[in-house]
Amino acid sequence: MSEITVPAMGESITEGTIFKWHVKEGDSVNIGDVLLELETDKVNLEISAESEGVVEKILRQEGENVTIGEVIGQISPQEGVASASAPKAAEAPASVQTEAASAPVAEAPKSQAPVPAQNEEGAGLTASPSARKLARERGIDLDQVQGRDPIGRIYHDDVKNHSEAKPSAAPSKPAASTPAPAAQAPAAEYGKPVERTRMSRRRQTIANRLVEAQHTAAMLTTFNEVDMTAILDVRKRRKQAFQEKHDVGLGFMSFFTKAVVGALKRFPHLNAEIDGDDIVVKKFYDIGIAVSAKEGLVVPVVRDADRLGFAEIEKEIGNLAAKARNNALSLSELQGGTFTITNGGVFGSLLSTPILNTPQVGILGMHKIQLRPVAIDAERMENRPMMYIALSYDHRIVDGSEAVRFLVTVKELLEDPESLLLEG
Repeated sequence: MSEITVPAMGESITEGTIFKWHVKEGDSVNIGDVLLELETDKVNLEISAESEGVVEKILRQEGENVTIGEVIGQISPQEGVASASAPKAAEAPASVQTEAASAPVAEAPKSQAPVPAQNEEGAGLTASPSARKLARERGIDLDQVQGRDPIGRIYHDDVKNHSEAKPSAAPSKPAASTPAPAAQAPAAEYGKPVERTRMSRRRQTIANRLVEAQHTAAMLTTFNEVDMTAILDVRKRRKQAFQEKHDVGLGFMSFFTKAVVGALKRFPHLNAEIDGDDIVVKKFYDIGIAVSAKEGLVVPVVRDADRLGFAEIEKEIGNLAAKARNNALSLSELQGGTFTITNGGVFGSLLSTPILNTPQVGILGMHKIQLRPVAIDAERMENRPMMYIALSYDHRIVDGSEAVRFLVTVKELLEDPESLLLEG
């Protein structure tokens, strides 16, 4: 019998959440067949069968957190299935203990009372961050929580089940029955229909990283505006020929990427990060492009953007965006960016203050192009296509004057697109 284990998922990722099982117990599988989809902090990974046979047991269910190397299922050889299944059917009515052993995950939610020996083994072991948080919120001692993990790790659902099982465990005690309404109060206090859904692992990670950026960086935002007349003119004149030659559309992101690279070369501290008491200035330009996907915002990276032409940048951004929407990004495509560009204008945002993508110290926000009256000189006014741009930066290593001049440089390069061939 072979085991289905959680594979190594890349540096800094130690656990994931089972997003969906593509097989069920009793299904026949071949080598390479997709068994399940695992959700991590950054991407979803497919785990394939490494041997052929029949799925004998599924030990961890959808929505449960699992760690690298953990056994989450078992596959038995094809020839052993008939003999193994017959005794189970015959012995099931006679032995409750056999049923519990063959399906520990299925039994735990019904009884809410795992075998005491498992609790004793797990009492001194680790708990997941979400489990610790829930235990703190509900005033639960983790040593008293009975876990279902064979190695003793306590998870969020274990703490939740422990909390919900308290009233039934001691119904005769007044003290035990009093706190029960308090635990249910947050859901009942609305007095009207509500829908409660659990945050996905990626959404939790996004939330944690954004809060971390707010708490750890001295973040400040400066603004400017860009006259997009010249870029719109270039796109109008060159768009068709560009499409025919390169088989990709000429969008705005290639112009902004080139302008950012040109400005980063002039102001290298915006292309750096803080490492303890050191400033690490990157001599390469891997630009992150924020993409809105179904499961939340992701920031795939365009590598060596300074060495790419407009067509290469447009193709790379298009490929990364398509992968993001299909949940097909690899970890390597999300790691190591030096600066980020985010475009809220595609959703109609006129102005915003983007939050840093730590450990980066700079992020440029693009916004909606809108016709506004602009003074050409003392006597003339014209309606021009204008865009507000915003630069959020870490004031710990980037001075205000440096940030303002960086943004002015981006503005000047965009308003003179030909200069991008020289500066970018």
